[in-house]
Amino acid sequence: MLLRSAHVFQDLEDGTLRSIEAISTTEHCQPGTYLFQAGHEAASLYILIEGRVRLSVSRGGHIAHMVTERGEALGWSSVAGFERYSASAECIAPTTAMRIPADDLTRILEAEPASGLKFFRRLVIQLGHRLFESYGETLSMHGKGGPGSYG
Repeated sequence: MLLRSAHVFQDLEDGTLRSIEAISTTEHCQPGTYLFQAGHEAASLYILIEGRVRLSVSRGGHIAHMVTERGEALGWSSVAGFERYSASAECIAPTTAMRIPADDLTRILEAEPASGLKFFRRLVIQLGHRLFESYGETLSMHGKGGPGSYG
């Protein structure tokens, strides 16, 4: 089961995973293609199958994160209650990703509260790792006397 390799879905029951796979589609993208763009409607969660995707946020500067790990989730804004994506996801190599409609995913997870809790716990862990990486990048730019608060 392909979804089992995705960090956010690892602990879910097989029946829940089958329901999620049933609503999913596979996207094949060439370099330069965007899975989604900042400011656009946050409608889907994506799971990287293979390739490289640059997540970027431009608000008075440019912050980027490279997604290269099979099973990593992208487009978390869609399941976190945001109406719009907060970042853009540009494929920088031939990329394959699973697209999961957020409204349908939410309905499945609400019907299976234990699976929903496991999903969101794992999503928070993934986002925490990205946050720590960005802290490291900020420190490398500012040196040892960089910003003082880390959460």
